[in-house]
Amino acid sequence: MANADAARPLPTYYIPHGGGPCFFMDWTMGPPDTWHKMAAWLGHVRDEVGAKPKAVVVISAHWEEPEFSVTTGEHPPLLFDYYGFPEHTYKLRYDAPGSPELAARIGKLLEGAGFATRADAERGFDHGVFVPFKLIYPDADIPVVQLSLKAGLDPALHIAAGKALEPLRREGVLIVGSGMSYHNMRGFGRATADSETFDAWLSEAATLADAAKRNDALARWEQAPAARRVHPREEHLLPLMVAAGAAGADPGRRVFTDHVMNVQVSAFAFGAAA
Repeated sequence: MANADAARPLPTYYIPHGGGPCFFMDWTMGPPDTWHKMAAWLGHVRDEVGAKPKAVVVISAHWEEPEFSVTTGEHPPLLFDYYGFPEHTYKLRYDAPGSPELAARIGKLLEGAGFATRADAERGFDHGVFVPFKLIYPDADIPVVQLSLKAGLDPALHIAAGKALEPLRREGVLIVGSGMSYHNMRGFGRATADSETFDAWLSEAATLADAAKRNDALARWEQAPAARRVHPREEHLLPLMVAAGAAGADPGRRVFTDHVMNVQVSAFAFGAAA
């Protein structure tokens, strides 16, 4: 993993992963087509990326640890960390291999930037990983390593962690933050302007041409209009910070947006496809 390719670096992504196993069931908590546009877009991400990655690093909203932690298992199981869904959704499969080599590389990069890290050989892929990636890379033939968020959820710290991981992009590794740009469980299903107000701010901040200004704006996300009404807790937004940090000087762009359960949800990519 440490030997960089001459190829152009892969982009980084911040994707929405939906609600539980929403893409693989009949949705009854709203219109049946509630998640169709998001599912279709996720199914085309591999085409947007272009070159098949050698491996994928996923930062999921659903894993927090006192220190940045990395999955090191060769065959990670699945964590069905959602509740109250149809029985068949607890039998989904995503048999992508892990990569102890990439996990070690991630650890070295983060430690080189001053972060303490922890290896986790037992942790499996949570639904922030396997649910969207069953659509993105359905063959499950690309190694996947999951990276946790760090407790405290400091946005500037997660941007810095992303910066430490930037070299992976030249090594054929796709870096993906998996969360939701809107995540107030009480707000879903209600007609509210908060999601649109925050999405407009987020889209402007994430696509600022100057990376330093972009990262500074994202680090101060709490000052955005409707910020805490959209994210009462920020774990679903923080994966964006890692993706933005790993982008280096590459520009960001909004690559998907839709209204789901009466709220606006968007995705962002940074850098060009290889």
